Amino acid sequence: MAPTVVLIHGAFAENASWNDVIDPLHDQGLHVIAAGNPLRSVAGDAAAVSDLVATIDGPVILVAHSYGGMVATNVRAPAGKIAGVVYVAAFAPDAGESAFSLAGLFPGSTLGDALTPVPRSDGTTDLYITPEKFHGQFAADLPPEVTQRMAATQRPATQEALLEPSGDRPLWRDVPSWFLFGELDRNIPAALEHHMAERAHARRTIEVPGASHAVGISHALATAHLVAEAAAVPVA
Repeated sequence: MAPTVVLIHGAFAENASWNDVIDPLHDQGLHVIAAGNPLRSVAGDAAAVSDLVATIDGPVILVAHSYGGMVATNVRAPAGKIAGVVYVAAFAPDAGESAFSLAGLFPGSTLGDALTPVPRSDGTTDLYITPEKFHGQFAADLPPEVTQRMAATQRPATQEALLEPSGDRPLWRDVPSWFLFGELDRNIPAALEHHMAERAHARRTIEVPGASHAVGISHALATAHLVAEAAAVPVA
């Protein structure tokens, strides 16, 4: 049985950010679900995706972007259920690492200076990318008219989620992984992506020249090809 591809968007994005990846995956005959990522807490978001995975018959390939990698890494399922995980400009934390702590390991992330905080009545703080900075920060290799729409439709993550440490056993220790990211990512520096891919013993690591953090949109076909490669690996 071919695996179901579960796409997990990250912070400052939403399900439609996967649109141009979904169509070529459908053309490959793969079933695809774009999971709703609450962006509230690593543990809670991972539980929500784990619940979705539990309803799917057969194996699953997780594909995560950005903070979505924090979530995918903490998805829990019976042994053999998750056939692999594809990190698309995404965090692949080890136990105890947070998105913020990882982003500081190597120079190059300018995200902190691009954020606008919105305090909430429940005591948490939502973080948005300031609209005027969205293009340069998130998706500099896309047309401004596209990034203007993305900035308007972005979904915030809580500051607490980005500071929350990852759980005890990262998924990439137990399943194969693949990494794709942009050379000019200003959210998650390429050097950090190489570091995470190397320690995960990634099956394939692709750095896209000139690409931004929105590499899954600007290079959707390359992303889909890598996902299809992961989905073609025989399930152990």
